[in-house]
Amino acid sequence: MVEPTRFGFNEEAFETNSFQNRPAISELKEIQENALTEFNAFVEQLKKYGVNILLFRDSIDSTTPDSIFPNNWFSTHASGDLITYPMAVSNRRKERRTDIMEKLIKRNGYFCTDYSHHEWSSIYLEGTGSMIFDHSRSCVYAALSPRTHETLLNEVAAKLDFEPIAFKAYGKSGELIYHTNVMMCIGRTFIAIGLDTIDKEDLPHVHEALRNSRKDIIPLTNDQVYNHFAGNMLQIENQKGESILVLSKTAHDSLTEEQRSRFRMHNKYILPVAIPTIERIGGGSARCMLAEVFLPEY
Repeated sequence: MVEPTRFGFNEEAFETNSFQNRPAISELKEIQENALTEFNAFVEQLKKYGVNILLFRDSIDSTTPDSIFPNNWFSTHASGDLITYPMAVSNRRKERRTDIMEKLIKRNGYFCTDYSHHEWSSIYLEGTGSMIFDHSRSCVYAALSPRTHETLLNEVAAKLDFEPIAFKAYGKSGELIYHTNVMMCIGRTFIAIGLDTIDKEDLPHVHEALRNSRKDIIPLTNDQVYNHFAGNMLQIENQKGESILVLSKTAHDSLTEEQRSRFRMHNKYILPVAIPTIERIGGGSARCMLAEVFLPEY
């Protein structure tokens, strides 16, 4: 997790992220303070549940208002791979930090592969924002968009020996949903997904992949996806190996009792966190703030 020092509205990111909301001039001075309060409370809640957190802080003179969302620029894998990615939004590219990579490599012995050079060709793939991995089935789902290009998806999937499952999904104004993780979450034994956002022509092969997963498929409504960040959840483990479903309070409050009951069946704990400023201004939610660290299995 990356503690923000200059969190704010990212004008450049707003071009493709319809989940952002432009703040009023009167609240500009309070945005960083409120975001930091929400971030620190989130960290404390994770610690109470026994989650091991690698915490970094953005630089004091930061020019990266979205650094609080580190999952877009790198991912780690049980194969021992650490992968860095090309970012569509140019002012987000400074979020890639060698000190974070060096610490992860020193701790866990990852092999690093850097795909960021694809930025020169305007080909983008924004980490686990763009890709949702089903680790148990060795497949990866991706909603294609200006930030998620199929050519690079296929390249990364081949490197990791995963099957790519690409599709188109649409936002509330008919735009391509910019990141897959706003409409889909995969846990060990369940998949939550906004099926009604998916292009009708792509639905058959997505349905086939979901059936092959043999997991409990929990549908999310378009309202839950578009207006409440319900797809932006992440199942994590604490130091006891217990599963925790992390989501925002906004997302949790939008769920029906049936949905909550099904999520409880697949998780030891449900952890809703209050991050309204981060969601409204940054256009990202709880999952975006967490970059998983998978220990190599070799």
